[in-house]
Amino acid sequence: MFRALFLLFIIIPIVEIALLIQLSEVIGGVATIALIIVTAILGAKLVKQQGVGAMREAQVQMAQGQMPAKQMFTGICVIIAGVLLLTPGIVTDVFGFLLLTPAVRNKMAATFASQAQVRMSQGMGQSTFSAEFHSHKQHQHSERREEHTTIEGEYERKE
Repeated sequence: MFRALFLLFIIIPIVEIALLIQLSEVIGGVATIALIIVTAILGAKLVKQQGVGAMREAQVQMAQGQMPAKQMFTGICVIIAGVLLLTPGIVTDVFGFLLLTPAVRNKMAATFASQAQVRMSQGMGQSTFSAEFHSHKQHQHSERREEHTTIEGEYERKE
């Protein structure tokens, strides 16, 4: 993991610098700097807008007694997008804007949710087949049903 992060922190800046040099040869140095500043400003505005929206939705869900998992994932994606958009570069800007796209975030969330479900099921001793059998849509459907079901009762332990 450390090697991968180390290589990532070495390779990405080199690629970004090379792309910025090539871009400045095509559109000029001043235009390249202006593009970097414009994407940072536009990114900051979008991050603020989507971050505030996710926070409002999370507050509404918490007020209803629900866990705001989707809004938490959105918030994490928006924070990462903000960091990427404020970092000068073309590749980081592309990934930052992609993270601000709801369709991309939803696809990522579905992928992560299915991976987490499989890992949890394997960790609890269930077979891989039964874990993979449940699709993300079935999982979402069962969550929607469970959100509105309240079971109250009392129990007594008899030994």
